Amino acid sequence: MFQSYEEIKAYIQKEGITTVDFKYTDLNGKLRHLTLPASELSEKVVREGEGFDASSTSGLKSVESGDMVIIPDIKTGFLDPFWDTPTLSFLCRIADAETKEFFHMDPRGVAYRAQAYMEKTGIADESLWGPEFEFYLISSLFYKSGENGSMYYMGTDENNWDHFEGMPPLNSGGTIKITDHDGYHAHPPTDIYCTAREEMVQLIQKCGFKIRYHHHEVSAASQHEIEVQPIGLTQVGDMGQIIKYIIKMVAKDYGLQATFMPKPLYNRAGSGMHFHQFMKKNGNNVFFKRGNYADLSETALYYIGGILKHGRAITAFMNPSTNSYKRLVPGFEAPTALVYSKGNRSAAIRIPKNFTSEEDKRMEYRPGDATCNMYLAVSAMLMAGLDGIENKIHPDQWGMGPYDGNLETMPKNKLKKITHVPGSLEEALDALKRDNAFLLNGEVFNMEIIESYIKLKEKEILQIRNRTHPKEVDLYFNC
Repeated sequence: MFQSYEEIKAYIQKEGITTVDFKYTDLNGKLRHLTLPASELSEKVVREGEGFDASSTSGLKSVESGDMVIIPDIKTGFLDPFWDTPTLSFLCRIADAETKEFFHMDPRGVAYRAQAYMEKTGIADESLWGPEFEFYLISSLFYKSGENGSMYYMGTDENNWDHFEGMPPLNSGGTIKITDHDGYHAHPPTDIYCTAREEMVQLIQKCGFKIRYHHHEVSAASQHEIEVQPIGLTQVGDMGQIIKYIIKMVAKDYGLQATFMPKPLYNRAGSGMHFHQFMKKNGNNVFFKRGNYADLSETALYYIGGILKHGRAITAFMNPSTNSYKRLVPGFEAPTALVYSKGNRSAAIRIPKNFTSEEDKRMEYRPGDATCNMYLAVSAMLMAGLDGIENKIHPDQWGMGPYDGNLETMPKNKLKKITHVPGSLEEALDALKRDNAFLLNGEVFNMEIIESYIKLKEKEILQIRNRTHPKEVDLYFNC
């Protein structure tokens, strides 16, 4: 939005901006912020940033993280629509207080180093990423997790669920409901939150991001999707943070809560984050070659081979929550098989049939979900793909496809030969411990990031493992 401090200063005066908000991302992918009066935004602050204690921020604790600053990326500035006072927001990079260089633990910096490494290889000068944002809109949420009890309840006006005693009845207006599992592209009036989605989309577009479409998703329990047009590697993480922020805040204005949990509801469709991706060099799509399988070039196939070969390791970044693996269950059309295909939705990589031109040819990596730190997720995928190209890892030669038949009906002896994504977060972290050398190329990732990330996630695993689950009471209380 801005190219200089002078432009920012002029905008603040013209629009009557009273507040400036600095937003940054921790290792877990959580958005954090620091707010200052607009009068305190000097050219020095824009150039040198504001100090903060990185050791108090999730996952960023380091022997070198005592004195850090967050420096606004002025190109990311946008008028924040959710503040009562006129507020200008910026996404920031975390930097060393002395050198002003990217702090080596900053997730945003990983994406910038990945971009630089890709350019250095000479394979491409641009990679483009189009994530799909799937989420639920929940109208009632109750939960408790204590020493002597654990429960949760999620309610939505799109479903006729029973409610707990003392709760207000849902959907007192008596609107006709969507039939279970028949929510895909539902039309108003049953798609009761289409206006909320449209408001989200309008605000996303005002922030400079292009929308492909939005619609109601499969689950009748108010599941939704917003899909964006592809954007560059160093912008996609920023876009992800802003879009999730907008979705959550618009939902709040409607008296709802948006959740990106991969599997918030038992026996209902999970929410993923499919990543469409391709690369260009000198403006040409290096993934395209007419006449090959799905018109994919050798470069594209090697890229696919790299992602599939390292698929179990990158799952630690793509699916970083214990809840992720309640969605990734084989047999439910979950994209768990580390193979590629033109149409098989159980395959980790799908080659969309509706993108046939050279300009649009792409692959879609399907296992991921929105609990990921997008800066780390896209960087890990790119590094795996580049490793495949540099080492000529052809998926056909490794038995990774193409599989265009239904994997669910494949004979068990053949199915056993196919590698699948890990079945748990612990399994994914173990894979990352064994397979991480490709991430260290060009110092894109570093061992401190990887080890700190693993420790962070292992703590989450223990929090879940050590707690009694309500279903366990059902199964074992009277044993």
